[in-house]
Amino acid sequence: MESNAKIRRLAIKEEMKKAADVAEDAANSRAFEVVARGGYAVSGLLHVLIGVIALQLAFGSVGEADVSGAVASLASQPAGPFLLWACFAACAALALWQLSNAIFGYRKDPDNKITKRLSAVGQAIVFAALASTLISFVVGKGQNSRESTSDVTVTLMKAPFGMFLLIAVGAGIAITGIVFAVRGFRQTFKKDISLSSARSVRKFQLGVGVVGYVAKGIALFLVGMLVVIATVRAQPEQSTGLDGSLKALKEQPYGPYLLAAVALGLIAYGLFLMVKAKTLRT
Repeated sequence: MESNAKIRRLAIKEEMKKAADVAEDAANSRAFEVVARGGYAVSGLLHVLIGVIALQLAFGSVGEADVSGAVASLASQPAGPFLLWACFAACAALALWQLSNAIFGYRKDPDNKITKRLSAVGQAIVFAALASTLISFVVGKGQNSRESTSDVTVTLMKAPFGMFLLIAVGAGIAITGIVFAVRGFRQTFKKDISLSSARSVRKFQLGVGVVGYVAKGIALFLVGMLVVIATVRAQPEQSTGLDGSLKALKEQPYGPYLLAAVALGLIAYGLFLMVKAKTLRT
């Protein structure tokens, strides 16, 4: 009996190993990698759209300068449904690809540090969330993210230790923003892409990278600080995500000019992500 149980356990382990090998081979296939890279291009496109909406806000127009607003703008195009499905597929593939990197490691990089795997987990979560937003619009359940952010904040504030959790989340987002800005100033993003040998192209890659990372960092810092301030003041309606943060920036002295600068930076970050889709080092 014990011998049979041992044989069954060994057989199960062997089948699990085969399944893992199949999953790794699929994730490492060239076709899957090409689709996954498209996820960066999709994120880049959405950042460009967010930047354009924010730029319009700076000049007095109305709109929702966040992912939901960008996806809604995409959905309103003549080929909207097709575009949303294509973007969803690319983001879902990138989420799975990053999850594979977290589990199996980077096949072309012998230095598989735990920090790189944790970064891959983080990116998998981000692109899974983006894919979720896209599919919600595909099925007609797209939600105003400004309102949903406030709803989540209200719910968490009512939970035990919810205030401390929200402050921690806000601080984490703000710190992430600082990390983005520092990464832009120090140009550490260069290790993620293959720089062109052509001087003009290389200058463009570095330019959109520096400006884009700094602007993305500023935007994230504003979002994080709004979450913290709303929590401390017990005013969850003030926690309104990226759209609310950018609109709050406009209300400051020289606000329209500051908002226009951040908007242009977000467009630059979107262009960088498109460059990354093509030149990503794997």
